[in-house]
Amino acid sequence: MKKISILIPAYNEEEVLYSLYRRLVTVFDSIPNYLFEVLFVNDGSKDNTLPIIRGLREGDRRISYVNLSRNFGKETAMIAGLDYAQGDAVIILDADLQDPPELIPEMITYWEDGYDDVFAKRRSRSGETWIKKSTAQAFYKLLKKTTRIPIQENTGDFRLLDRRCVEALKQMRETQRYTKGMFSWIGYNKKEILFDRDPRAAGETKWNYIKLVDLAIEGITSFTTAPLRFSALFGFSISIFAFLYMIWIIAKTLLYGESVSGYPSIMTAILFLGGIQLLSIGIIGEYLGRIFNETKKRPLYFVEEYNNQKENPTTQGARHETRSY
Repeated sequence: MKKISILIPAYNEEEVLYSLYRRLVTVFDSIPNYLFEVLFVNDGSKDNTLPIIRGLREGDRRISYVNLSRNFGKETAMIAGLDYAQGDAVIILDADLQDPPELIPEMITYWEDGYDDVFAKRRSRSGETWIKKSTAQAFYKLLKKTTRIPIQENTGDFRLLDRRCVEALKQMRETQRYTKGMFSWIGYNKKEILFDRDPRAAGETKWNYIKLVDLAIEGITSFTTAPLRFSALFGFSISIFAFLYMIWIIAKTLLYGESVSGYPSIMTAILFLGGIQLLSIGIIGEYLGRIFNETKKRPLYFVEEYNNQKENPTTQGARHETRSY
């Protein structure tokens, strides 16, 4: 039988784990022709998330877990899960039950039809403020206009990935990750399914607006150089305007003379040009910082234990190797 891995990044999710497990078991019982692995990636949780996962594994050997050495963030937790997942296909699922496990059978059906990436698109987003919805919509519009790859709007990480998609993603080892864009970048045969996203079953979201803004910057700088080009074009346009204005001032002074005046206009021009320069330097610095981080070539993460076994950093790299089928 084919094996399906359910990859679940978890950070301080003690309140939802039992409910999540019960719903997953119900789904598994409805499709008995497959083997299942539920792979939790504990991303440095400070509550009882890890002890609960260990307890679930004692009662059900389909449960596996990777305990990271500290909190590395969800994006890194997902690539760690892909490194350790053993299934012929991997389904990425949030622990908070906003993404319903009951969609898993439909995803598997489309996978069996030949699709490599079956992604769930949100038809509605319950429990989210209008500010979050509107800013998300504006971000996707900006990203779609500035990048050359197709961007899936209103989609998260909830999707089924065929093994060849998993192996493709495992080869992308950049430290500052925007996995939603990577799903689009690798290509392959994709299928969209619609669903109504539920509010969190319990607990509080780990994504505040500062983290969301940071993720948006990661998305833009990871998949497009448009901000650099925009700053260059804007600077060039301002330079042309300033050069023409300079010629006009010189000609006016030579022909008609000019008294000393214009302090407000001079200060306005200086402040405007200074702001443009600082903005451009900031954009360049953002890309330069990404280059700096990538050149260090540090491992993306370290694992404290895998299924109650201590992991050695010197052998951990073997998990990253591409499997052949």
